[in-house]
Amino acid sequence: MQFYDVKTRQFVEVSDSDLKKTKYTRTTKSGSTQTRYAVRANYQGRNLTKFVSEATWQSMDAPME
Repeated sequence: MQFYDVKTRQFVEVSDSDLKKTKYTRTTKSGSTQTRYAVRANYQGRNLTKFVSEATWQSMDAPME
């Protein structure tokens, strides 16, 4: 999967075996719940995060973080 490395300002390729899925859930001011789906990876000592759609997130075989 391709991630954008902010420090080097380049796209980097991370193998699927190094990916972990995570969910970010928060409650908005109006009281509704918002859930964002992300994939996280560690690349050369830096943590990388990429937000993806729910369908993409569910189709992945990566373990939950």
